[in-house]
Amino acid sequence: MTSTQRLPFLKGHGTENDFVIVPDPDGRLDLPAAAVARICDRRAGLGGDGLLRVVRSAAHPEARAQADEAEWFMDYRNGDGSIAEMCGNGVRVFARYLLHAGLVEAGDLAIATRAGVRRVHVAKTGDVTVSMGRAELREESVVVTVDGRSWPARNVNMGNPHAVAFVDDLAHAGDLLAVPPFSPASVYPDGVNIEFVVDRGPGRVAMRVHERGSGETRSCGTGACAVAVATARRDGADPTETGTPVTYTVDVLGGSLSITELPDGTVEMTGPAEIVAEGIFTPAWVGAALA
Repeated sequence: MTSTQRLPFLKGHGTENDFVIVPDPDGRLDLPAAAVARICDRRAGLGGDGLLRVVRSAAHPEARAQADEAEWFMDYRNGDGSIAEMCGNGVRVFARYLLHAGLVEAGDLAIATRAGVRRVHVAKTGDVTVSMGRAELREESVVVTVDGRSWPARNVNMGNPHAVAFVDDLAHAGDLLAVPPFSPASVYPDGVNIEFVVDRGPGRVAMRVHERGSGETRSCGTGACAVAVATARRDGADPTETGTPVTYTVDVLGGSLSITELPDGTVEMTGPAEIVAEGIFTPAWVGAALA
């Protein structure tokens, strides 16, 4: 990428979890972590919780094995530029972009991610539904601590790691500017997304989240899925044993998501996704960012 080349972008969000979208269908763009962090900077860049690079699976070394199932690969980066396996709100926005750009038709499609292929249903307008795969509930004991209070946390993996703590008040999560301390650190060698959860009524909970590499965000799709599964187990429900689906509404700071765990263990997430802007980076700024 040179200072004279034009680099298009779009901006989108899902329940106010916001992303910079960079179309790179042929996989020609090198985006180092520092450049992503600068793009996602809310004062010196466009601003975003993360970046979605849109690449054909066949053009990306991490996705070529998935190309027969999914034409498009979501190369997701956290706001600090680090690579992440999966982003639930991001994959909905990614699907909305593909439809917006005329790269897919409305209906069912497959999207390749570092956590595997995700099946998506995207309508011409309205919500997007993603089949998020099965949750993996791990047995390691985890404790999360904030301001002298400690809670046991459920270790849930949704293709990326989560620690889900049930609290009496979401204010107990503190300011979430820094990663809440957790132990033992060895349980999450690559870091973790930490959710703090309160009950809001039958079948409804609310959460705040510190996302690995991004800080507190307005929403986290994989986190909402982890929260719904952890809540179901706390409530004594396991669809793989009862054969009955379980659905929770998960309120996040930016809205609400509907999460259903099916009898086969698959977790489905439904929520909004919106493209709000598109444009071209100033060539000189991009050249400096990528230097």
